[in-house]
Amino acid sequence: MGHQKRIRDEKRRHKILVGILCLLTLGMWAASGTPEKKLPKQDDPDKVYLVNSDELTFDKEQSADYRVLRGNVVFRKDSMYMYCDSAYFYEKDNSLDAFSNVRMEQGDTLFIYGDVLYYRGDEQIARLRNNVRMENRDVTLFTDSLNYEMIPNIGYYFDGGKLVDSQNELTSVYGQYSPDTKQSVFNFDVQLVNEKYTLYSDTLEYNTQTKIADIVGPSTIVSDSNIIYSSAGWYNTETDKSMLLDRSLVTSKGQSLTGDTIFYDRRSGFGEVFGNMVLNDSIRSVIMEGQYGFYNERTEYSFATDSARLLEFSRGDTLYLHADTLKSHLVLPDSTRLLQAYHGVRFFRIDAQGVCDSMEFTSVDSLLHMYKLPIIWNENYQITGDTIRIHMNDSTVDWALIPGSAFAAQHKDSVFYDQVSGKELKAWFEQGQLRQIDVNGNAQTIFYPQERDSTLTGLNKAESGFLRMYLKNQQMEKIIIWPQPQGSMTPLDLIKPEQLYLPAYKWYSDLRPVSPEDIFRKPEVKIEVVEEKKHRFNH
Repeated sequence: MGHQKRIRDEKRRHKILVGILCLLTLGMWAASGTPEKKLPKQDDPDKVYLVNSDELTFDKEQSADYRVLRGNVVFRKDSMYMYCDSAYFYEKDNSLDAFSNVRMEQGDTLFIYGDVLYYRGDEQIARLRNNVRMENRDVTLFTDSLNYEMIPNIGYYFDGGKLVDSQNELTSVYGQYSPDTKQSVFNFDVQLVNEKYTLYSDTLEYNTQTKIADIVGPSTIVSDSNIIYSSAGWYNTETDKSMLLDRSLVTSKGQSLTGDTIFYDRRSGFGEVFGNMVLNDSIRSVIMEGQYGFYNERTEYSFATDSARLLEFSRGDTLYLHADTLKSHLVLPDSTRLLQAYHGVRFFRIDAQGVCDSMEFTSVDSLLHMYKLPIIWNENYQITGDTIRIHMNDSTVDWALIPGSAFAAQHKDSVFYDQVSGKELKAWFEQGQLRQIDVNGNAQTIFYPQERDSTLTGLNKAESGFLRMYLKNQQMEKIIIWPQPQGSMTPLDLIKPEQLYLPAYKWYSDLRPVSPEDIFRKPEVKIEVVEEKKHRFNH
């Protein structure tokens, strides 16, 4: 009996095991035969997806258009993630309102923070409000109202904001920044603050990568050393180099530099000008001009060429001077100022005019040196020589020294000229008029005495070692000749042509500048020689 019972129990267990295996087989067959339910793909770059929320509430009666999300809320739009503590999600409209601890992240380079975020899918614009901060590597933007356009990835504020990078701090009423291009634009009450200067403008563009500010409107850059005024150009805030256009102006310590285009280096103080350069030194009452030139604030070296002109206006009458090239710089060790003008020098002032090939003026001794065919005119007097040295006193001519081949002449009437020549001549001036002439060595003179009514009485010729002539109102008042002068007096009607002129006689009337504009004229050297004068006298 026991044996049969064991056999029945084993058969029963076998049936149960077979049943279980059948059920498992049916289950596996059912599983393999039922299609898998696929989740929707989340790869639409324009759509906002809910990634996480601790709590989700949906009430058709109270909030039929949106779901209420609370706790660790995360959304994603393409590569941009949006985080907050709570939100309203308008899934049908592809929009959301996010509140508290709002944060937007794109990769590991762009982070935007705020108290509130409103995103509208049809515009693809995220509006962040209150305590907004946008971070992009070393760039941080602060504002209370920021609109961020997902396409083309640009954030902008419109009610005041600030952008800060490693080099500068920029504030304005309106501003925008692109994390992709690193380009920013600022409008209205713009300030760029650098530790060395501050830039004020109404419109400014700035690249946070190159550190270059593009000047696109009237702007002022103020530092301890100078001020720059410009309405167009660019300024590299990292290297302090700039290109300034449209008659920009650089001012420093009583000096100003302007021109069509200025390349300016603040660190070296060097400004290079292309087109209509004007360097104004208000301290020394001097203006230097040219179509090309440069100026160094540190060394006070200035250069001008191409229609170069210098104006000196320390007194009532302005001196106008032109040359192919003008230079002004300090000479060490005593910082003497040296002005150089060379090739085609011509100058004009009411009381004096002159020409020469080149000249130099040194401030330490107030001496003006004229080289190569130098000529000066004072009213109807002309003075020439190998070289001429002019001493200036308070910007007026004090005296002129001609150390070799000296000759002076005054046009009296027709072909008659008072003349003086010698080895060395020194002319003294008083209040802009020639008052005295001293001749040392081989003194020769021809002069025409005249009656009270200015009628010429004859020709007086004399020569000796030394001569002194006094003048009043441009007329000879007295003459002294020593020692043992030799001379003769010839009545006017007995004068022969060969008696009219000294051997050194030359008259350069065609070279004389007659106006401020005439200094740019390039006349041919035309000398009125003795033969021409004799010919006119004979007729």
